[in-house]
Amino acid sequence: MRRLSLVVFGTVLALGLPLTAAADHANRPSTNNIHAKGHSPHAASFNDPAATRHVNSDIAFQGRYAFNGNYDGFRVIDISDPDNPVEVVHQRCNGDQGDIVVWGDILVRSWNSKQASARSCDGQVVPAGWEGVHVFRVSEVSDPQLVASVELPCGSHTATAAGVSAGRLIVYSNNSSSVGCGTTTDLATQNALGDFMDVIAVPLSDPAAASLVHREPLAGPGTAVRTGCHDVGVILGDVSKAACASADTINVFDIGANDTPGGSVEDPQLLFTISEPGVGQAGTNGRWHSAAFTWDGKVIVAGWEPGGGGLLECESSDPDVDKSMFFYDAGTGAKLGQWVLPRGQDGAGENCTVHNFNIIPLRSDRYVAVSGNYQAGTWVTEFTDPANPATVAWSDPGALVPAELGGAWSSYWYNNFVYESEITKGLNVFRVSDPVTAGAIRLARLNPQTQESSQP
Repeated sequence: MRRLSLVVFGTVLALGLPLTAAADHANRPSTNNIHAKGHSPHAASFNDPAATRHVNSDIAFQGRYAFNGNYDGFRVIDISDPDNPVEVVHQRCNGDQGDIVVWGDILVRSWNSKQASARSCDGQVVPAGWEGVHVFRVSEVSDPQLVASVELPCGSHTATAAGVSAGRLIVYSNNSSSVGCGTTTDLATQNALGDFMDVIAVPLSDPAAASLVHREPLAGPGTAVRTGCHDVGVILGDVSKAACASADTINVFDIGANDTPGGSVEDPQLLFTISEPGVGQAGTNGRWHSAAFTWDGKVIVAGWEPGGGGLLECESSDPDVDKSMFFYDAGTGAKLGQWVLPRGQDGAGENCTVHNFNIIPLRSDRYVAVSGNYQAGTWVTEFTDPANPATVAWSDPGALVPAELGGAWSSYWYNNFVYESEITKGLNVFRVSDPVTAGAIRLARLNPQTQESSQP
């Protein structure tokens, strides 16, 4: 094999062809209508020490660039050639998870939790015990510049763009956990402190002046610890709503001009809550994780994370509730249907939940979701009839050997391709060829938790 590799390497050099990074997403079990394209390598592992960990996390898109978060900052990747995505820069910011929002020349990155010793972000010292969000200028994508640090008492696990108001980018920061929140030793007090959604304003003309402007309290939970939102899905346009996936209680808010006036992006107004038997409640070993809207604003799509994403929750023997997406009426909260992952993950150590997803903006009246499901890989699901959802396509990686936490952290549609952030390997690109996904609308930018317009 070594001799063969040398021959191939020499042949490539002789032909003057570029060397592209090897990837195994082309060799996975899959449906025939999902095709592996390029790969941007970024090998990493949760087995690395926390202070040096840089596993791949969430993704945002703008123009020809993907911004792939990781536990030590984010990578900017040129995706103009889907067969050969190229890393432009890896901006270091050593604060765990690294959820990101991109808007014009502004990037906001979540710093997940307090650290016992000082770390760094873009070369600047981050003191021990600090947590919150960092704001970068990315007008020069090859050299992002840290311009602001907004400290938040309960940190920032994820971030969601909520649009622009009065010349300011509004960002919802979600703490996800009240563990270590506050300064008292009283657990009940710490838990109560975590039960809110932070609203941050970043002036477009002066992002260095970013600040916390509002703290929105949450309704619930019914049975479990107060943990704030894990993720928030936002749809703007004529719908202007937000859905906060929190503990065992999804909070749905009015955030602007729509048929239920009263809320604004800076000061959301609660409309109703959603709960599901067996999800996020005491003894279920998990909580609501993600929420999104169909582009017409009529359906809320929700997922949860039993086992915190690290356990084997998609085995054939597991209950359906552990491996599902749920569909609810966005006007009333009534349940409309449920999609259950149909392919059991029975390999040793295959951590799996329905994790991060988005909805394809189609000119047709179809509803189609693209989801990343850890070691169940990437799935495309039609739910035009939410009571009878159907799988369109899938690509399912084999179990990692030796077993470790891995797989698809996020999988999203963006401008006719599917991008998968594989935890231990980097960014994978796919193309889905199926009539169900035909007629997709191209976007200038995509923060997957934010739909900047609504489609009739």
